[in-house]
Amino acid sequence: MPPSPGAKRSRPRRRPDRNAPDRGSPTRGDFLPTCRADVEARGWSEVDVVFVTGDAYVDHPSFAMAILGRWLEHHGFRVAILAQPDWKSADAWRELGRPRLFYAVSAGNMDSMVNHYTANKKRRNADAYSPGGRIDLRPDRPTAVYAQRCREAFKGVPVIAGGVEASLRRIAHYDYWSDRVWPSNLALSKADLLGYGMGEPAILEIAQRLDRGETLASMRDLRGVAYLLGKNETLPEMSFGSAGGDETIELPAFEVVREDKRAFAEATRMLHHETNPANARRLTQRHGDRLLVVNPPAHALDEATMDRLHELPYTRRPHPDYDAPPPAWETIKDSVQIMRGCFGGCTFCSITMHQGREIQSRSPDSILREVEALAARPDFKGSISDLGGPTANMYRMRCTKPEAERVCRRLSCVHPKVCRLLGTDHAPTLDLMRRARATPGVKRVHIASGIRMDLAADEPEYLEELAAHHVGGHLKVAPEHVSEKVLGLMKKPSQGSFEGFAERFEAASKRAGKEQYLVPYFISSHPGSAPEDMVELAIFLKKRGYRPRQVQDFIPAPMDIATCMYWTGLDPMTMEPVETAKRLGDREVQRALLQFFKPENDGLVRATLRKLGREDLIGDGPDCLIPSQPPRAAAGRPGDRSGQRGATEGYRRPSRDRGRDRDGRR
Repeated sequence: MPPSPGAKRSRPRRRPDRNAPDRGSPTRGDFLPTCRADVEARGWSEVDVVFVTGDAYVDHPSFAMAILGRWLEHHGFRVAILAQPDWKSADAWRELGRPRLFYAVSAGNMDSMVNHYTANKKRRNADAYSPGGRIDLRPDRPTAVYAQRCREAFKGVPVIAGGVEASLRRIAHYDYWSDRVWPSNLALSKADLLGYGMGEPAILEIAQRLDRGETLASMRDLRGVAYLLGKNETLPEMSFGSAGGDETIELPAFEVVREDKRAFAEATRMLHHETNPANARRLTQRHGDRLLVVNPPAHALDEATMDRLHELPYTRRPHPDYDAPPPAWETIKDSVQIMRGCFGGCTFCSITMHQGREIQSRSPDSILREVEALAARPDFKGSISDLGGPTANMYRMRCTKPEAERVCRRLSCVHPKVCRLLGTDHAPTLDLMRRARATPGVKRVHIASGIRMDLAADEPEYLEELAAHHVGGHLKVAPEHVSEKVLGLMKKPSQGSFEGFAERFEAASKRAGKEQYLVPYFISSHPGSAPEDMVELAIFLKKRGYRPRQVQDFIPAPMDIATCMYWTGLDPMTMEPVETAKRLGDREVQRALLQFFKPENDGLVRATLRKLGREDLIGDGPDCLIPSQPPRAAAGRPGDRSGQRGATEGYRRPSRDRGRDRDGRR
C-alpha cells in the first residue's frame, strides 16, 4: 500500500557509489526507472515524482533530469524518468502510472527553439541532446505540450514546470521564431507552479511539503518559483527576508508589452535589476484577469550542497535503451564541472538569468574525488576534457564585502570595468589544476570552458600554467567583436583587452616551448552592429591572421537584454535607440563580412564594400580583404552580385549556423 500523504518514510539505503571505479557497464537497475517494468523491478507500486523531459536520459550531473532526480532520490523519494516521450498521445504517461506527488516537466537543457532552429530560422540537422543527434524526438515548445499530456493522463496530479525553457520564459517575452511577444510559459502550460533557475532547493521543498500533505497554495512563499493567482484571489502578503523587504514590483501587463515596445523595454530593465537574491523584490505581471507572481530567486547553494549534488550515484552514461549516445554526452563525458553561475552579465547570454550571478563552487576535495573516479574507469583514455563551468576561471570568485553585495544591483561585476570589491584571486583555480593533473592515471587536463580574458590577463602565474599544461594547441576565448560601440552594448571588455591577452598568451606559450593559438569567437548581427562595424572587425581579423570557422549569428534568446534591443530597437538600460539588422539579407551581409575570406562570400562582400565606399579594401595588397578579381570559386554563386543590385537586395541563400548557443548552459 502506498504511504499516506503525511506518513514518514525511511530513506532507502544508498547503493554503492557509482563514481567509484567501474565494475563493468551499468545495467538498467543502476539508472532511475524509465518504464513500468523498471518500477516493478524495484518493488514499487507507484512512484512519487515523474520527470518528463525533452532530452534523452543521461545519468550525468550535467543533465538536469539526472541531477534533480538523484537529488530527490537521495532524500528518500521514488523517482522515474519519462525522457522524450511520444507527445502525440498520453499513452507513455499512463504506462508509468500515476505519480503520488507531482510531474516535473522540462523542455530539456536548452530552450527548444534555440535547439531546433538556426539564426536564419532553418531547422537544425542535429539535436545534441537526443540519441545519435535525431531531430524528431520532441515538439517545439514542449513544456506546454508535456504539461497537457500530464493532465490528460492523470487528472489532479500537480504539474511543476521548470528547466531552461520555463526559466527564460517566466514572464511575457519576445519569441524570435514567431516574431511576437508571448505570455508567460506558466500561462501557456497551465502548470501549477513554475520553478526557475537551477531548481534543486525549490523542487526538494515542493516534494517534501506535498509529502507532508500541504497544498500547492501554501508553497507560494518559496523562492525561485512563479505562480498565477486565481481570478478572485488577492496577492498574499509575504516577506522573503532580503534587502527588498516586503516590496512587490509590478511589471507592465502582458497585453501592454505585447503592443508597446517601450513598455517591453521597461519591463526588461525592471526584471534584470531584480536578480540578486540578497535584494530582489517580488514581481507581478497581469495576464488578462490573472496575476502572474514571480518570487525572488533562490539563494546560491553553499559548497557542501554543491559537493553532495555532484557526488550522488550517477552512472555518468546514457541510458542503455539508446542505440547511440546523445552528442552532448560525448562532449562532456570526461569533463568535470567545478562551479556554476556567471557574474559577467553579457547582454546576449542567458547563463546569469538561469544559473545566477553568484559563483557557486565545489570544494577541491570533491572535485578531485571525481577526477580520481574518472581516472579509474577502464574506458578512460587519460585526458580530462574540461575542468571548468560556464567560465573556466571564475572558480571561488565572489564579492569581498558581503554587506555591499547585499545591496548591489549591478548587472555585471566586470563591466564597464572589474569591480574593485570583486575577489579575482586565481590561486584556488591554480591549485586545482595542479592537483588534478597530478592525479594517478591522468595524463592531461584540458581547459575547454573558455577563459574570461579580463580576469586572466593580469594573472601571469595563471597564464604561464595554462599555456604550459592545459591547452591542447588551441584555447577558446570570446572577444565577440572589436567595435567599442558594439562591445559596450554587449557588456564585453574593450578590443584592447583581447589584444593584450593574446600577446601575453603567445609569450607564455613560447616560454613553454609550445606553438599554440587562440580560437576567438565572434558574433554577427548583434544589436548595434552595422555593416561598418563588421568591416572594422574584418580588417582586424585580416591583420591578426584569424579566419574564424566557428562563428555565431546572433540569436535573440528569450528574456536576454540584447533580445530586448533586437525587438524594441531600444537599449532597456538607457532607453537610447539601437540599430539592429533584422532582414535576412542584412544578417547575411554581416555573416559574410565576418568570413570575408570564403570564396562563396566574395560577391556579397565586394558589393557591400563598394556600397560603403571602401573600395580601398578590394585589391591585391596585403591589407585588402578580397582580391581585385573575384576568385573562380565565387563565379555563379548567389552572393556574386558585384556591380549589380544593392548588397542586401534579393539575397536569400541561408548560411548554416554552427555557433555556440548561450542558452543557460554550454
